[in-house]
Amino acid sequence: MPQSGSVDWDFPATVLDVVLMGTYGKLGWIKRPRKTDIELARQTLKKVGIAGYASRQISQLSGGQQQRVFLARALVQEAEVYFMDEPFKGVDAKTEKAIVQLLKELKERGKTVIVVHHDLQTVADYFDWVTLINLRVIASGPVEEVFHEENLKKAYRSSARLLKATV
Repeated sequence: MPQSGSVDWDFPATVLDVVLMGTYGKLGWIKRPRKTDIELARQTLKKVGIAGYASRQISQLSGGQQQRVFLARALVQEAEVYFMDEPFKGVDAKTEKAIVQLLKELKERGKTVIVVHHDLQTVADYFDWVTLINLRVIASGPVEEVFHEENLKKAYRSSARLLKATV
């Protein structure tokens, strides 16, 4: 999934067109999407909650809706490994929750999902493995073993701390 800054929002593509771009790896450059590819794209749009926007131009959507489109494009690839660059950036809480649920479903299906993520408060809730990087790998492993204050200080070269809710 790309960051929004790397997208040409004026390109005349509909939501369905963008999602179908995820099938091009299987189709190649010359073949056109088949009915089964179009149906898969429509089902995936439904799964991410934006089926009603299939004929809209991509720039006519909100930031959260655009992120859902790019998630759908990634999902139709039916890959074993997914790379996502800040998929929660600029989305509302509802969209973030939907994306997290889809990531968990991918994991349950045996897929690998690698996410660039900067919201330290949600790491433990969303992910089971973390790699902290600052010019080099600081630590990598299960969240409960690696994601602690000492490693965060090394990664951020400061006094980064996790705030814990108290009840």
